[in-house]
Amino acid sequence: MPGNERLKNLDIALRELSPPALVGELQIIIYFGTWLIVYMKLDVVLHALANERRLRILEWLKEPRRHFPPQVDGDLVKDGVCSCFIARKLKITQPSASEHLNMLADAGLIRGKKIKQWTFYKRDERAMRRIKEKLAGV
Repeated sequence: MPGNERLKNLDIALRELSPPALVGELQIIIYFGTWLIVYMKLDVVLHALANERRLRILEWLKEPRRHFPPQVDGDLVKDGVCSCFIARKLKITQPSASEHLNMLADAGLIRGKKIKQWTFYKRDERAMRRIKEKLAGV
């Protein structure tokens, strides 16, 4: 795993550059920082998944051609679905839809792509698999 390899290399570098007493404290700080990143991210993901509208968005984006009409700009599968179509399907305003989409994007579950003045969203399937695996282990 690349993240673990980077931490191992950082640990080796710290041992070479730091006095022995400082190495243990730095290892604790690095471990705590890594733990925070992993678990804070999980917290963001769980918060994003704790909303019916956001769950519907994820479901629709799994099969965009089934749930959305063809778009003028951008392919539904390759580029994603325009946020305007998502707002319309949810029957909410575009600013409200943007809040939901931003929460999903911040959690890493979807990715946005700008085309002209619009943003198109698609699921990040690799992230979805990682989250499923992580939740299965809880």
